[in-house]
Amino acid sequence: MPSIFLAGYGLTQNETTVDYPRPDRLVQGNPKRLTTELYDHPNMNCGIWECEVGAWNIEFAANKQEFFQVIEGSVRLHDAKTGEFVEIHAGNAGIIPPSFKGTFEVLEKVKKYYVLTEN
Repeated sequence: MPSIFLAGYGLTQNETTVDYPRPDRLVQGNPKRLTTELYDHPNMNCGIWECEVGAWNIEFAANKQEFFQVIEGSVRLHDAKTGEFVEIHAGNAGIIPPSFKGTFEVLEKVKKYYVLTEN
């Protein structure tokens, strides 16, 4: 796994956690999700996230957003407001903006870097 370095600090890899989408948000499948947090701060955290094929509804708070870069696989983000979607494949990045409501769909098993911020 690639390393991430923070000037003046050594980041340590935390234990990987496993979870599944909440049943009330599940759209398709029941994908296992693995999260390895690499850095945690009151306003930001980042790490590596992996997920099996499936889909679930997401709703971001007005003060929360995510930047991510897909390392392997592909995802599709469906915007509930506009009905449009965007596909993000390995090597590309995406942003989930504040107050986003829609569906996160994993088209093929995915691995991504993520950075979540809250203010």
